[in-house]
Parts: sequence; structure tokens; C-alpha cells
Amino acid sequence: MGFWCEEVMKICVFGLWHLGSVISACIASKGYEVVGFDEDKTIIKNLNAGKAPIYEPSLDELIKKGLDYGNLFFSNNIKKALSKTEILWVAIDTPVKLNDKADINYIISRVKKIIPNLKKNVIILFSSQMPVGSIKKINNFIEKNFPKKKISVACSPENLRLGNSVEIFFNPDRIIVGVSDKKTKKKLNPLFLSICKKIEWMSIESAEMTKHAINSFLANSVIFTNEIATICEKVGANANEVENGLKSDIRIGKKAYLSPGDPIAGGTLLRDVNFLNIESKKNKLVTPLLSSIVLSNNEHKKWIRKKLQDEYISLSNISITIFGLTYKPNTNTLRRSLSIELCDWLITKGAKISVYDPVIKKLPKRFMKKVKNFDNPVDALDNTDVLIIGTKWPEFKNLISKIAKVSKKNMIIIDPNHFLGTRILKSKFKYITFGTSQI
Repeated sequence: MGFWCEEVMKICVFGLWHLGSVISACIASKGYEVVGFDEDKTIIKNLNAGKAPIYEPSLDELIKKGLDYGNLFFSNNIKKALSKTEILWVAIDTPVKLNDKADINYIISRVKKIIPNLKKNVIILFSSQMPVGSIKKINNFIEKNFPKKKISVACSPENLRLGNSVEIFFNPDRIIVGVSDKKTKKKLNPLFLSICKKIEWMSIESAEMTKHAINSFLANSVIFTNEIATICEKVGANANEVENGLKSDIRIGKKAYLSPGDPIAGGTLLRDVNFLNIESKKNKLVTPLLSSIVLSNNEHKKWIRKKLQDEYISLSNISITIFGLTYKPNTNTLRRSLSIELCDWLITKGAKISVYDPVIKKLPKRFMKKVKNFDNPVDALDNTDVLIIGTKWPEFKNLISKIAKVSKKNMIIIDPNHFLGTRILKSKFKYITFGTSQI
């Protein structure tokens, strides 16, 4: 299949970090002619060499297949990328500041800049996460400044998750698509049917709002179960047993976000909570439930710190090892990592910090001479007082027997997510996990 084959829909994916690189590779594997566009020359160079800008299982292999097959291209040349585009798929990863406030102007300005280069009758399909009403603003800009181009807009909110994005893209529960007219729906229908047979069609504003509502609902579920688990610790209940009881209720279900453990690190879920809080204030609405999510989550972030302070009067010179540094398993991103935040705090307390992560070989510069990074998890446990399970990498479950052989007899294991499970309970170690009895 050659470049811009006339029989196949031509798609340009705009923005090639995590979201865009996944969409590009996956859509190309469905037989579409895809060109990924980004201004960053380094990203383009790496992608054309088959290397994604961020680690994601099977993504590099999928990119290479598209390149070899001849229907996937990457370019920073805007004219070449857009010359015959029928659908411009906006997949710019929304920049999120440390306070979980999204930089929407960054996306809007980049889209406005590219519009003059589009031909007539192009559909701009937005998957970048923006506040409800953002696409309408862009559409108003198009109608005012480029009415003759007859560009239409649509919305299919991003549905990916770091560490499992390719699998989720190919096997979604459903796809939500917002359109403003039947013509756009008719043109997009075959594209989305090639991915999933269940499509929820709605207005653009409803699609935008649905994404905010889903993430806020999930965030609220996490906060709810963590508050319940905190009470469980004090009254002698087991939060994991309570979780099973909740999920057995047909009104709640097996897949509910009700596992006690880590707080929300930030980013996607809290970004949408903030979107809704901003809209509420703008419209002078009182939404105490949404407003309390961040407050509760920030309090839960202190759980590991409190457990350490319960065990030691001072953490100065206490040897602490952290297994897992990444934001979540199957990714190499450290942004929003709770383990990294914990390291920052431990440094201020004078602790001796050792870390191990299967994919992180280089630590942030600020950790230089303050945090020791190991290539082998067993070596990292030498003379350790406390082992903390940070990221839930599967390989850690296979280390229990080795941990028992090389560790101090009085070593403490803090595992907020109960990831090591019941097997570790049979060991000699003091095992502290979230939501279990402290009585």
C-alpha cells in the first residue's frame, strides 16, 4: 500500500506524544493511510526509526509494522502532512501543570495555526482533552475566518491508559463520538466501526461532558473507597473484604473503582475534576462533592508518611528502599509518580534512600548523591529497614522468597495496595497495607 492511496481514507494525526503515537500506529494497522505530524524534529526522527516517544507495551513493534507496510509516515513538514488529509485527528497530549490545571491555550493555539493549511471539507476530530465548550470555540473561529473551507468538527474523547493503551485502543468497551451533523457522522462511522461495533453517538458538548463525568466519577470512587479503608484500619475491618462486599452488589459491579490503595497521582482524573470545578464556579453553582475530591485525595497522599512516622521518631539515617518509581506499571514516565514525590519528602527527612525500577536507569538530577539507584532489586535491599512497594510491577510478586533470604529480620514492608498479597503475610516481616486493621 503506497503513500496516499486514493482508495483509502487519509488521516493526519496531529500531536505525537503518547496519545498521538498510539492512535497513529493503531489506525495504520487497520489499513488507513496515516501521517503523523508534530513540530518536534526529534520525535519525528525517532518515530521514523520505529521508536515511540514514551514506553508503551507493543507500541514500537506496531509502529515498525506500519512503516514497513508503507501506510504509516511521520513528518514535521506541515504541507506534506496535510496535502490530502480528509480527517485531521487532534491528539495533542494536554499539558497539565503541577496543580492539575490544564494548559488549554497550548492546544487551541496549535490547532488555529494549522487550520489555514487544511483543504476543503476536512473533518477535525478532537481526542485531546479540553474543557466542555472548547471545540465550539474553535468551530466559531473556523466559521468566522475560514467559512469557504467548510471544515466540520467532531469529538471522540481519549480513552487510553498508560501501560495498556494499545490493548485498550483495539478492544474498547465502546467509543463515544460527538458530532454536529449527519454528514460528519456518516463519514466517521466506518472509521470507528473498524475499531469497535458499539458507538455512542451524541452532540459534541455531550461527548466533552461525558469524559469529564467519567473521570470525575472514577476519581470520586477512589476517594470514597480510600476514606472507607481509613476507617477500616481503626475499627478492625479489612478494606479488601469490604471491597468484595461492595462489588457483589449488582448496583455497583465487579469492575468498580473500589480497590483501597494509592491516592490519585494527578493528571487525567483530577484534570477533569478541575474542569468541572471551574465550570461550576463560572456558572455560580455549588458542587460540594466535586469540590472535596482534591482535598480528600491530598490528605490520603500522606498515608505512607504517617506510617513511617508511626514506626520511627526520626527518619534520619533510616534505610528505606522503594520498589517501583514509574507513574504506573508498563510505562517509563516519572511525571505524577507518587514514588518520586515520596523520595522528595524522604530526602528532607534525612533518610537513606535506595530505589529499584525495571525500566528506570537514570534518576532525576535533583536526586544526585541523595538517592541510590540499583540495577538489581535484591542488591537494593542490603541492610534496609523499610521496603516500600511503589509501582505495581508484576515481577515484584516473584521476589518474595528472595526478599526473605537477604533482608533484615526486623525489616518492615509497606505495601499500600496489598500488591504482594497473602503470601507475604506468611513471612517474618511486619507487613503494613492500606485498609487493614491496626487494632
